[in-house]
Amino acid sequence: MQGPPPPVEETIKMNLVDEKKTAIREVALPKPKEKRLICKGCNEHENATLVFFQERGIKDRNALATIMGNIRQESTFIPNICEGGSRTSWSNCGRGYGLIQWTSADRYYGLGDFAKRYGGSPSALHTQLRYLTTEVQWQRIEDRMKTPGKSINRYMDYAYSWIGWGHHGARTSYAHDYASKLITVEV
Repeated sequence: MQGPPPPVEETIKMNLVDEKKTAIREVALPKPKEKRLICKGCNEHENATLVFFQERGIKDRNALATIMGNIRQESTFIPNICEGGSRTSWSNCGRGYGLIQWTSADRYYGLGDFAKRYGGSPSALHTQLRYLTTEVQWQRIEDRMKTPGKSINRYMDYAYSWIGWGHHGARTSYAHDYASKLITVEV
């Protein structure tokens, strides 16, 4: 395994041609630009969530908007929210906690076990996002969410088996709102 390339100064020194004292400089080719969606007017947690799912390979605007709409309905992107709206730590809640309101005992305690095993806080956004992707409910739909070209309603059908909501609420309206706020940029 090679280490990182030497700094430019060292590269120049190493590539001096003794007879002519000519420096040869190696230049890296520019990285090709990548298209990404960003959320105009979204807060820090919404944007971090959007980046997280794009890095997992979900690129479709409607799929991302559906994920975002569901999280907004469940928690308004507040990771330390307990069912009913109070802000508290995971250990003080007992059920219905976090981004997607983990309510059943296996999912709620699964979040705590995951955080303990990997050194995160069950009340932290990134711990919850990472945990979410380890759950069988998410794993069953992830490939479908990576398939582009579906309607929000179709992605919402997939999302039901992921979250299993008891109350639909405004999640579809939220998803349409996100779809209108997601703009494509090159990075």
